[in-house]
Amino acid sequence: MNAFFVIPTGPPVRQEGSSVGGLYFHSYRRSLLPHRRTGRDDKKASKQKFKQVQSIPSQAMNTSEKVNTRTVVIPDDVEAVKKLWFDYLVWGNDKMQELYGVHPHNPEEAVEQDIQQIEKFQPPYGQLILAIYEGKVCGLGSLKRINSDIGEIKRMFVDPASRRIGAGRAILDRLLLEAKKVGYKKIRLDSPKFMEAAHSLYRSFGFRDIDAYPEMEISAEFKDYLLFMELDLTDDTK
Repeated sequence: MNAFFVIPTGPPVRQEGSSVGGLYFHSYRRSLLPHRRTGRDDKKASKQKFKQVQSIPSQAMNTSEKVNTRTVVIPDDVEAVKKLWFDYLVWGNDKMQELYGVHPHNPEEAVEQDIQQIEKFQPPYGQLILAIYEGKVCGLGSLKRINSDIGEIKRMFVDPASRRIGAGRAILDRLLLEAKKVGYKKIRLDSPKFMEAAHSLYRSFGFRDIDAYPEMEISAEFKDYLLFMELDLTDDTK
């Protein structure tokens, strides 16, 4: 297997503006390489350089391995679910107000309503997935039923302080696994248009843009501010 590696000339720096992201390194200047040696010394030096280069990606790319996911336990995790749902709706409302001048939700009412109906996010047709990072809950994703063939992902949210560690990808991967266990053939979701990093994540899993679907929970008056997406779970090429 061929691989491309880049040797850093300074400490890794983070790229802003993505909820998934990773570590990026400064480019390597070939002019800084020492003159090539010959014979046994050259072979020994080459092997040493190769080992050093090999070690760089493992340090930069394995941050997502620190994120664990698990299903929500009721009633033990209800307060954690309430907090993450509330934080998500407040954050989303504030951004919608700032960008579009609209305020789609009353966060407290919406959370209390869904807590009262939390069984729709529970087996056999739904699931709630928590992301755990360094022993703390940092994100949540929700799966619910539209019909026997179609499930829907709702309120996938990672705490802003814990973004860029792979939590969003870990949650989505687990939700899709749970959706396949249920037997859904398709998964749909809606997402505010400003959440471009999330859209990139969804597309990396094979989601495609679709028209607004009739089962969406948000009022039709706000649909112009949302993006609607769908994933075909029967397509093994995705």
